[in-house]
Amino acid sequence: MRVAYLASGAGGMYCGSCMRDNRVAATLISQGRDVVLIPLYTPLRTDETDVSSEPVYYGGINVFLEQRMPFLRNAPSWLTGVLDSPTLLRQAMRLSANTDPATLGALTVSVLKGEHGAQRRELARLIDGLRIIKPGIVVLPNLMFVGVARSVKSALNVPVLCTLSGEDVFLDELPESHRLEAFDLIRERGGDVDGLISTTSYFADHAASHFGLPRARTHVVSLGVRVEDFAEPAIPPNSPFTIGYLARVCPAKGLTGLCKALVRLRKEGRDCRVRAAGYLGAADRSYLEGIRAYIDEHQAGHAFEYVGEVNRAEKIDFLRSLHVLSVPTVYHEAKGVYIIEALAAGVPVVQPCHGSFPELIEATGGGLLYDPTGPEALPAAIARLMDDAALRRRLADDGRQAVRKSFTDVAMAEQTWAVFEQYAAKRRG
Repeated sequence: MRVAYLASGAGGMYCGSCMRDNRVAATLISQGRDVVLIPLYTPLRTDETDVSSEPVYYGGINVFLEQRMPFLRNAPSWLTGVLDSPTLLRQAMRLSANTDPATLGALTVSVLKGEHGAQRRELARLIDGLRIIKPGIVVLPNLMFVGVARSVKSALNVPVLCTLSGEDVFLDELPESHRLEAFDLIRERGGDVDGLISTTSYFADHAASHFGLPRARTHVVSLGVRVEDFAEPAIPPNSPFTIGYLARVCPAKGLTGLCKALVRLRKEGRDCRVRAAGYLGAADRSYLEGIRAYIDEHQAGHAFEYVGEVNRAEKIDFLRSLHVLSVPTVYHEAKGVYIIEALAAGVPVVQPCHGSFPELIEATGGGLLYDPTGPEALPAAIARLMDDAALRRRLADDGRQAVRKSFTDVAMAEQTWAVFEQYAAKRRG
């Protein structure tokens, strides 16, 4: 059975969904499974070997221009081919880096309309490419693409599945008229999808109620990482106590809250610091500068370090330097791959009690949860781990063992393939 696994690129930044999709595909391929990883919008960017194919479908430049300039929907194929060049897409998306829902509402709705949207030529091109591949199953990257399922099934007569990836964060911020239309289309076009795959039970339940999707057709496949890459557990120096942050630098991920906790802890006389790593887009540079100004104002500038975006080796070294990791997201996280990576490296976590975090921490025993409604809860939880080295070691050991047992890339790939086999068997039967 051949699987066409579609993955949505995120321009110039590392993306948790991209990295998960690439890891699933890479592990399945290494197991001898017939999987073709197909990038959409932009080439994928991952901190591991990229196993995706060419070309890029629904290229971001063409999709945008077809929405804004209707006369280009009939542009010659040589021009659209040039605009879908992976090099050009990488450069253009890195320069624009604009995923602001307020500006992309009409485009989101149009893609959801599938064959009736402004990007119907892109849909036809995707179907032509899939006909060449001849898959037995097609996997869509997120709910924003369920509009293509009807045409894909009609053309190929194969099951179509869809991955859930935390779409609510983007869709909830669309302008109201576009948001309402997008939700209506997801409910309507979601019926064209045979099954859904979520990385957590939390988001499977949330997506069912939030978008009106069938929970009974949603399968939970846990996150997984290559545990071999985290062979040695973290052994940070005794002091200062190092609190890590590993995520995109933006307001929604909660770096402000972590730095406020840092200031509070240092005012209590605690020798601690924050090391932050992750993608910083042009639109968020002023946000980071505001954080630096706040920390400087409270005489803690020397206790904060932004190390920038990190590749695979740098990320592992970064994690090994930490006593604890905390990414106190403002929104309710659907995935949380950074939690699994930290635990794989033997680093306990401190997370807000919402989204996927309670589920992940209960399953691994690798961290503490806190109530995010008060400003004292996060620093208090970190202080508890500072004061109790035995607890810190126990959480680190329990979390690391749980990841090595249940959250490996092999387990994730096997669970994913079992879902594929289930739908392939239904079609054969």
